[in-house]
Amino acid sequence: MNTPTLTELAILFILLFAVFRALEMSLPRERRTPFLRRGLLTDLSYWLFNPFVAEIAINFVMLAVLATFAFVTYGRVDKPEILAGFGPLSRLPVPIQTVLMLILADFIGYWMHRLFHGRRLWCFHAIHHSSKTLDWISAARAHPLNELAGRTASMLPLLALGFQVEAAAVIAPLITLYALFLHANVDWDWGRLRTVIASPRFHRWHHTSEAEGRDKNFATLFPVWDILFGTYYMPKARIPERFGTDTPVPEGLFAQLAFPFRRTQGFKFPNGPAADELKGR
Repeated sequence: MNTPTLTELAILFILLFAVFRALEMSLPRERRTPFLRRGLLTDLSYWLFNPFVAEIAINFVMLAVLATFAFVTYGRVDKPEILAGFGPLSRLPVPIQTVLMLILADFIGYWMHRLFHGRRLWCFHAIHHSSKTLDWISAARAHPLNELAGRTASMLPLLALGFQVEAAAVIAPLITLYALFLHANVDWDWGRLRTVIASPRFHRWHHTSEAEGRDKNFATLFPVWDILFGTYYMPKARIPERFGTDTPVPEGLFAQLAFPFRRTQGFKFPNGPAADELKGR
């Protein structure tokens, strides 16, 4: 839960830029993302805003959740067992705990993701879909309340089941890095394992502006949830070519932060009526 310094963030960004640019070299020159592209300033603003402003607020809420859970469970907020976990799950080997936490968190994340594609919460999640250039930099474009809801929803069941919170904190950066990879401008999947592990191609179909794929492929790690619940979509021999959303999300960090709280004429939901049809309900 430590907030990075500006120097650390700059070094990380440079390293990630070098890695993902190397990955893009597998594409023909005309399909590589130019660095100076539309929406870049907005995406870079999120890279600065979320770690230094939103992350502080999110960490505060997460600590409040931990303190509340510790008080309800142990009658005091400084009980050290809250980090070490409790019950049979906390006594499992850490690697097994890690696998179980990843499965559970991804299952919860799948349903939270679908919830944010619904009528009431799409105004928050549409911001993440608003970039018309999908690459690892655009992965940072996310409303902080969207991030807060997702993290809190994932943590509470892990706490309630007794998993070691310290182990969850270790895997969190790995999940973040994998999420960046899912947004990379490459067309990779994992061949015969494409239905086992999510890939950039799997996730790019989720971000397409084409109606056929926009409400598909909600999982972050395990496509089995999409297969089980009827939202899996991976056409053969085709890749998505257009990205973005029909929802009129403005450009610019502060305009996007305020967007969910404004009533916008012509607001379109992925699978629902326009916002002006909902007036008075």
